[in-house]
Amino acid sequence: MSATNTAVRTLIVMPTYNEVENLKPTLSGIFANAPQAEVLVVDDNSPDGTGRLAQFMAQGEPRLHVMHREGKNGLGPAYLAGFQWALERGYDMICEMDMDGSHRPEDFRRMLDVAVMNPDVDLVIGSRRVPGGATVNWPWVRDAISRGGSWYARTMLGLPVHDMTAGFRIYRASMLARLGLERVQANGYVFQVDMTRRVAAAGGVIREVPIVFVERVRGNSKMSSRIVAEAMLMVTKWGLERLSHRN
Repeated sequence: MSATNTAVRTLIVMPTYNEVENLKPTLSGIFANAPQAEVLVVDDNSPDGTGRLAQFMAQGEPRLHVMHREGKNGLGPAYLAGFQWALERGYDMICEMDMDGSHRPEDFRRMLDVAVMNPDVDLVIGSRRVPGGATVNWPWVRDAISRGGSWYARTMLGLPVHDMTAGFRIYRASMLARLGLERVQANGYVFQVDMTRRVAAAGGVIREVPIVFVERVRGNSKMSSRIVAEAMLMVTKWGLERLSHRN
């Protein structure tokens, strides 16, 4: 029996900014593959009307919730706001998933099965970098940056996680509640690295599950050179702090 048929309360937090084209196909895919999961759209006042459409859809879909934020304040704060919302409402599993279609709902179902069937696991990462994982139609430059970034973070932080920057995740709520989310300051894609090291530092068990990451076909990527630079600086800082504590 699939874990998605159990009574585990599961919430997928999905930050959005100008994803109106992806809203309907992504949500329909999630609800078809994981019908008991709920979704919280955290919209940063998208000019294209993503938040308005999500609110309209939520009127007829009890599994869909919407949080409206005043402006584009970044990926990390959006996730943290969603995590806090979920913890206050007693969900058991709190998940991260992109709205752009790059994360496949069928992979989410497999990840959720792993999380539910292994109560010792605190974080399930949908990984492109373990056997069985792959990327499809991704520009080679982006792939190289992602691979290099994960290798650098893994090396600097001394963690045995192959896909450190992955944004497809399932956290056990009990672990998130222990992390002191109010202390998390990382933004952009380095937020994923920060959360991984915090789970590891708290003694959490991390499991990587292979996924197929598909390049978006609608809308524009939010990746920028500033985000990459921020990640490199933060990881270097954390890595040097770790090395200094060992000496």
